[in-house]
Amino acid sequence: MITHWPDMLKVAGSLVTNQFRAYDLLRMFGRDGRPTPLGAAFAEYGRIAKTERLLRVVDPVDDTYRRQMNRQLTVQESRHKLARDVCHGRRGTIHQAYRDGMEDQLGALGLVLNAIVLWTTRYIDAAVAQLKAEGHEIWDEDIARLSPFKHRNLNLLGRYSFTASTPAAGALCPLRDPDAPELDEDDDGGQE
Repeated sequence: MITHWPDMLKVAGSLVTNQFRAYDLLRMFGRDGRPTPLGAAFAEYGRIAKTERLLRVVDPVDDTYRRQMNRQLTVQESRHKLARDVCHGRRGTIHQAYRDGMEDQLGALGLVLNAIVLWTTRYIDAAVAQLKAEGHEIWDEDIARLSPFKHRNLNLLGRYSFTASTPAAGALCPLRDPDAPELDEDDDGGQE
C-alpha cells in the first residue's frame, strides 16, 4: 500500500475532479478476475477502515458507537415493521411468482409509508408545539427519541369514517385531549 500511495491519491483526485469515469477506474483495479497491484492496495486501505470500525464496535470502554448503531438499527427495524403492518397480507411479505405490475404494488406501499411518516411527523410537531405553548418543559433529548414510525394510532384494518369536517388547507385536525377516555380497539367512535 505504501508503494502505491501516490497512485491512490491520483485516483482519488481524478474521481473528485471528474477527470475519469468511475467505470474506467474500476477496470484499473482488476483484470481477468484478479486484482491489479493498485486494486490490492485499495483493498488493503479498505481493510484499515473496516478494522477501525470493528474495534469501535467491540470497544469495552466507550460504547457510544455501538449505541449509535443500535439506534440506527431500531429506526430501520421500525420502518420495516410499519411496512409489514401496512402490507398486512402474510405478515408483510409477498409469496407469489413475479407478475406484471408487481413493482407498482411495492411502489404504492412506499408511497403509503411516506404519507404515514409525513402525517405522523406533522402531528408530532404540532403536539410538541402545543405542549410548549401550554408551558410544559420539552427536552431536546426527548424530542430526539420521537419516531414517525409509531403507528398504534392508525387504523390499518376495519372501517374508515370520512364524515368529519375537513380542516382548511394546510390546517391540522385538533389534537386528541390526553385526559379524554380512549376508544376501544373495536369502537369506531360512532353512535349505536
